[in-house]
Amino acid sequence: MPEVLRAPLVVEFPFTRSLGPVQSAFLTGLRERTVLGVRTGDGKILVPPVEYDPVTADEIRDLVEVGVTGTVTTWAWNQHPRRHQPLATPFAWALVRLDGADSSLLHVLDTPGPDAVRTGMRVRIRWAAERTGAITDIACFEPYESEPAGPGTAHTGDFPQPVTGIVAPARLDYTYSPGRAQSTHLAALAQRRTVGERCPSCRKVYVPPRGACPTCGVATDERVEVGPRGTVTTYCIVNIKARGLDIEVPYVYAHIALDGADLALHGRIGGIPYDQVRMGLRVEPVWTEGARHPDHYRPTGEPDADYDTYKELL
Repeated sequence: MPEVLRAPLVVEFPFTRSLGPVQSAFLTGLRERTVLGVRTGDGKILVPPVEYDPVTADEIRDLVEVGVTGTVTTWAWNQHPRRHQPLATPFAWALVRLDGADSSLLHVLDTPGPDAVRTGMRVRIRWAAERTGAITDIACFEPYESEPAGPGTAHTGDFPQPVTGIVAPARLDYTYSPGRAQSTHLAALAQRRTVGERCPSCRKVYVPPRGACPTCGVATDERVEVGPRGTVTTYCIVNIKARGLDIEVPYVYAHIALDGADLALHGRIGGIPYDQVRMGLRVEPVWTEGARHPDHYRPTGEPDADYDTYKELL
C-alpha cells in the first residue's frame, strides 16, 4: 500500500469588482479620512453603507458623514495572528457604532489586554499612514474618552479621483491529504497508469476513486486499472486565458470516460482543432517528461464511439 500523501495547498482568487456610487463614495471617503454612511427610508444611518434598503429593498443614495469616534457595542478577544494585520497579537475584534450612525462597524481594536476592553467604551479611528481607498485605511480603533458627537451631516459623496474598483484577494492555505484511495490513484499516475476502485455492490468503477461508493454508501477497495484510452462524453470550449496557464485560447476541456470506468474525468483535448472536438471522440493520454498526470488527451484515430456506449455517463 502506498504512503498516504500530504501536500500544502493554496486556493487563491483575486476578485476584481467595480463599485457603485455608494461604495465608491465610502471607500474614497476613507482615503480622505471621512466616514460616510447612508440613510434608509426610515431614517436610520447605516455604516458601512449599503446600496439597497434592508427593509424595503429600495435603492438608497442619501449619504451622511458620521463621526470618527464611537462606542463599542460588543467585542471578542483574538489570540491568533491575522494576515496583513499591523497590530501585534493578541488584539480585540470590536463592533463600533460611530457617532451619528445606527449600525456598527467591525474592525480591530488596539488595546493592551482583554481587561482593558468593555462594552460601552469610547474609541476613535486611528488612520493608516498611507491610504488607498480601502477598509484598511482605518488601521484600527483605539481607546479615546470623549462625549458622543451630534448627528451626522449630509454629504454629496463627491471627492477628487474617486475609487471606482477594488481587488479583493481571497486566499485559503491548508494541508491536503487525499486519503488511501486517491493516494493509490496518484501513485499509479506517476507510473503512467490509471487505477480506480470498484463498488462491491453496484459494480461501478470510480475514477478517480473515492474510497466509497456515493450511491451505495459502502467502502470500495477492489482496484481496477482502466484506460488508457477513453471517449469524450461532453466538453466545453474555453475562450478566456487563465492566469499562469501557458495555453493559447480557444482550447477544449472535456469529460472523458476511460475504457472500463463508470465515471468520467476531465482533461484538456489537444492535437485537434478546437472546433473538431465532438462527443464520442476517441482519445488517449499524452504524457510529458517527468509529469505525474497526463498533459492532455489527443485523438486515437479510431472511429467515434457509439452514443449508446457512453450515454449513461452524461
